[in-house]
Amino acid sequence: MTLPKIMIVEDNLILALEMEDTLRDAGFDVIGVAASADQALTLANEHRPALAIMDIRLPGKRDGIDAAIALRETYGIRSVFASAHSAPDMRERATAAQPAGWVTKPYAMSQLVEIIRQVLGTRA
Repeated sequence: MTLPKIMIVEDNLILALEMEDTLRDAGFDVIGVAASADQALTLANEHRPALAIMDIRLPGKRDGIDAAIALRETYGIRSVFASAHSAPDMRERATAAQPAGWVTKPYAMSQLVEIIRQVLGTRA
């Protein structure tokens, strides 16, 4: 059985590593961690994940919403936003990315795993 491929887009290294360990333990194939929108697009092009876990605040000219929109339009990859930024105006702007879900920081890793399983329709 092929494990669902997940990409993490998070600039907080400690949180990214915790997410990576948790998702691998839950049975997902984490194809890598990107710390910027540009890195996310490069990683997606190379590995074509089933889903991206996307922070909104990223370094550089483009944020996570920009990255999520580009992933959806270019590769058909959906994103689950995992961010502390959930203000109504931010969520409205994020609708263009057609997010698969949203978890607000701080969240339990089990909550993240559950939403990924729901989105992918798997019990990985």
